[in-house]
Amino acid sequence: MLCQECGVRPATLHFTKIVNGEKTEFHICESCAREKGEMIPGTAGGFSIHSLLSGLLDLEGAGKGKATAATNVQGLHCEKCGMTYSQFSKLGRFGCSSCYKYFDNALDPLFRRVHGSTAHVGKLPKRAGAQIVFKRRIDELKQEMQQSIAEEEFETAAELRDQIRKLEKDMAQ
Repeated sequence: MLCQECGVRPATLHFTKIVNGEKTEFHICESCAREKGEMIPGTAGGFSIHSLLSGLLDLEGAGKGKATAATNVQGLHCEKCGMTYSQFSKLGRFGCSSCYKYFDNALDPLFRRVHGSTAHVGKLPKRAGAQIVFKRRIDELKQEMQQSIAEEEFETAAELRDQIRKLEKDMAQ
């Protein structure tokens, strides 16, 4: 495939931009990309995964008076390996498995920002998928039931309880 800009050199960079739900694809050569000012991964002007992670952690903004989640964890460090949160943000990885425990409060907002949730919900295996769907539905109904109880909507809570019992009975069969 030839470059869409110059039409001479082969297109080695393929960009997909989505702006306001509109998808645009560019297939350009490295020279044209430099001229357009596009970021080229793996080159001096490109981005790295570590700079992406630092941007998500927003540590640079925290030092400029912005109130972010990072400002609350600057003093945290792992007691096992000694890694600090700012070291984690620069390296892009933890020093040991205990870091997850010590930085737990700072990771939840990060995961929520990156993934939209703190719980992993992936594809379901075809064979065991039905049981997982039942369990997820039961968990959702239990949460709804607890919320109904907290709001003193006991009739709704009783209906949800009955649905949970029915699903548990169906799952046991």
